[in-house]
Amino acid sequence: MSDDARQRELGFFLRAHRERLRPEDVGLPATPRRRTPGLRREEVAALSGLGLAWYTWLEQGRVAASRQVLEAVARALRLDDDGRRHALALAGLHTPPADRHHALVKALRSVLDNWPNCPALLLDRRFDVTAWNDAYTVLWGDPADVPEPQRNLLWLLVAQPRTRDGMGGSEDVAKDLLAQFRAQIGHHPDDQRGRAVLELLEQARPELRAWWQCRSVRVFTGRTVSAATPLGDISLMLSVLRPGDDPESTIWLQTPATPADRELLTRLAAETPGAAGRPDPAARQRLSA
Repeated sequence: MSDDARQRELGFFLRAHRERLRPEDVGLPATPRRRTPGLRREEVAALSGLGLAWYTWLEQGRVAASRQVLEAVARALRLDDDGRRHALALAGLHTPPADRHHALVKALRSVLDNWPNCPALLLDRRFDVTAWNDAYTVLWGDPADVPEPQRNLLWLLVAQPRTRDGMGGSEDVAKDLLAQFRAQIGHHPDDQRGRAVLELLEQARPELRAWWQCRSVRVFTGRTVSAATPLGDISLMLSVLRPGDDPESTIWLQTPATPADRELLTRLAAETPGAAGRPDPAARQRLSA
């Protein structure tokens, strides 16, 4: 869609929502005999802190709005989160990734908890770990025990002994994830956290610099991995899921490959005192665009 077409569609979208509102919906007195449905343009302009002429041009698709202005209009029109995101997208002003991911952590927390036999992580685009479940804690340790800068799946795979040594094929998994990491942060060249993660990885594994210089880019695909535990090796089907409302985030899911593997993981959980996967509020607050 061209810029002009997007601006026109934004105007249609704003007008449709304006016409759905009644004065009393926004705290204005009801007035009889309105010739057109909904709020008047001058009412939305006043509620948004804009001039009538400028708001009229916005509905007509004749001007481009800044994020600040469009956020004010969205509040005036009582747009919900979906409507606000759609309006921002039409204006070419996408929702900041950190905002999307904060909302996703909250929404998916219960989903992760409802996989009691499947270790799972929620990752942002840099593969920072932002939520996890009890099953992950039982098998791989509590991410909350890892210093916040290193609380990253790539770092865990190349530098944390329990994950690096306990997962069969962890180096191959890390190489493939690194290729996806390059693809994801490549769209955000000013991402300081992405650069910081790369520096941490190179400090932990100097040979990783050679992996990075290969400039491989690919989407990570599922595979079977093994986890060494005191009760024996557990085979896991490794999958990556992408939430539709934040395609730059990833759910890293490990499913026991067989009923016997599931039984081993259940026994391991029963014999691991005090294991609890808990979200770390600081990890959520640290996320940045």
